[in-house]
Amino acid sequence: MRTTAALVEVPGGDFVFTDVDLDEPREDEVLVRIVATGLCHTDLTVPTMLPQEMLPTVVGHEGTGVVEQVGSAVSGIEVGDHVVLSFRSCRECAACRAGDVGYCEQSLLLNYMGMRADGSTTIKRAEGEQAGATVFGSFFGQSSFARHALAYADNCVVVDKELDLTRLAPFACGFQTGAGTVINVLQPSPEESIVVFGAGAVGLAAVAAARGLGVETVVVVDPLASRRAVAEGYGAATLDPTDADAGPVEDRVKALTGGGASYAIDTTAIAAVVLQAQHSLRSKGLLVALGLGAPEYTIDAIDLLQSGKIVRSSIEGEADPLVTIPELIALRAAGRFDVDALVTTYPFEKIADAVADSKAGAVVKPVLVWGE
Repeated sequence: MRTTAALVEVPGGDFVFTDVDLDEPREDEVLVRIVATGLCHTDLTVPTMLPQEMLPTVVGHEGTGVVEQVGSAVSGIEVGDHVVLSFRSCRECAACRAGDVGYCEQSLLLNYMGMRADGSTTIKRAEGEQAGATVFGSFFGQSSFARHALAYADNCVVVDKELDLTRLAPFACGFQTGAGTVINVLQPSPEESIVVFGAGAVGLAAVAAARGLGVETVVVVDPLASRRAVAEGYGAATLDPTDADAGPVEDRVKALTGGGASYAIDTTAIAAVVLQAQHSLRSKGLLVALGLGAPEYTIDAIDLLQSGKIVRSSIEGEADPLVTIPELIALRAAGRFDVDALVTTYPFEKIADAVADSKAGAVVKPVLVWGE
């Protein structure tokens, strides 16, 4: 079918709107008319890392929309359903059978390689001298920076038709990762404390989830006053890491948490900040590093060995989208996951503005919306 997609044609290049031909859905696929898609850091970083032979490509992995066709082998999804599209997993390997779908043995192939599992691609250029040329897609099993996307039963979450799909798009990845890390990994009690480094969409979703669980002491470290103000709206204490006169960040965290935080979350992927996060913990504290960027982190081995601290990562907050997204939507409805105000919507044709505002920290979570 003919549709429109935002292509990246060279590594790190701008998004270019192009008419493309999308395959008809196979028996295991679902065709979705995209209503809105969240703009995530991963959508900006992955295209900078791809070799030219894997371009042009269509990214986008926080799609929401309306189902238009359903393959014959798909169950539980019907034409007209409203859906949130998240990451893919095979549901058959040992990790998936254990419930760890974020660690699926086929994750790289299913989410990042630009093609179906059998090596076929789903998108071609529609017009001009390059008509019929391959465009890589299937990003997170969706490539939702387009008016239409092919998805699958394993990454297609049916939601109530009364819900606003523009507000639900970030639940597919960013909000799921931040909140999932708190709910599934940290599992804090109200009397414990959490420090979050980086008050972007992932970090603030973690703050919202922690406050929703009743955690009384939440500290947020971010250099942007506007982001700190949002965190303060959740009842978090905030620190400006650029305020040299106030003393070392880790000392200030310890003063606010009675000797060190029970848990720390890093969303910045800045090596020096990860080290600050480790030093901000109390004995036997846990640091979860979520950011994607720095190829290496420096860990203070002496501190680690003398304190029993744990440093680990998490993929998507240990979430299974088919379980976690409905749980987060239910928490939102109950007033315990208040994240709507973090979203700023843009018409899809203003994607360059959304990227610029995101990089500048002017908005927390851009969501791109298609017009009629």
